[in-house]
Amino acid sequence: MGKELSEMSLKELWELFPIFLVAHNDKWNLFYDEIESFLQTILSGCPIERISHIGSTAISSIWAKDIVDVLIEVSADSDIQNTAGVLEQHGFLRMSEEKDRVSFNHGYTKDGFADKVYHLHLRYIGDNDELYFRDYLNDHAQIAKEYEKLKLELWHQFEHHRDAYTDAKTEFVRKWTAEAKKVYAGRY
Repeated sequence: MGKELSEMSLKELWELFPIFLVAHNDKWNLFYDEIESFLQTILSGCPIERISHIGSTAISSIWAKDIVDVLIEVSADSDIQNTAGVLEQHGFLRMSEEKDRVSFNHGYTKDGFADKVYHLHLRYIGDNDELYFRDYLNDHAQIAKEYEKLKLELWHQFEHHRDAYTDAKTEFVRKWTAEAKKVYAGRY
């Protein structure tokens, strides 16, 4: 019997759950549709404004981690912790929390990744830069390929250091998100 996830150090978790990228797979859209349907059911009593597929699995044709990212936006006047509690009651594990943001995962086991893995990002409505970034890269294939190239370069360098991998992409993501928000002003 191995350690439970809650008993593992961050270093142990990064070893068990390394960064790995795979070629784009259309199954990600099916996985998203499944989780969206499940979330709409379990969160039917919560003030959900929008559920969206975000992250690299939502960008056509680029390599990505085999993890489907989902953005859940709740109404501005709601208590985000109430919705977070419902997610926890249904098996989602709280990964991190900061002011007005709670992140969850599903599909992490003490033996490694399950067949379907999800990251949920619970936020208030309007805290959704990822939607602009996703749309921009889907509409601009060359920028999407530049992002893919960056991710592939960073993959092995930071295979066991998820935070460093994410941090190394930040400048690129900020640059193109800012451009997307100009181009798609008011979309979300």
